[in-house]
Amino acid sequence: QVQLVESGGGLVQPGGSLRLSCAPSGSIFAIYAVGWYRQAPGKQRELVATITTGDNTYYADSVKGRFSISRDNAKNTVYLQMNSLKPEDTAVYYCHYRASTRDYWGQGTQVTVSS
Repeated sequence: QVQLVESGGGLVQPGGSLRLSCAPSGSIFAIYAVGWYRQAPGKQRELVATITTGDNTYYADSVKGRFSISRDNAKNTVYLQMNSLKPEDTAVYYCHYRASTRDYWGQGTQVTVSS
């Protein structure tokens, strides 16, 4: 069964940067959109950013101007560049692929912003 494999999380100081990556362990066909969600302790999972096959992007208001989503279609890989990180960005980040037959979720990667 195809899984999404995430990498790039970690501990960073406020104002710092991280780059998250997500790639499937096998082939996924007919992908409509890919994106990133996050879930902080005691809060619901929220959408952070998405990008469609037509390269249309969406960002949550809280990350606009700081985060950037991109994808490598040849590798079916999605990236999330996170700059000017704030303590409130601390959460588990999940990648998400929406394909014609089903949705796929990554296992989550922890991002902690703290001094």
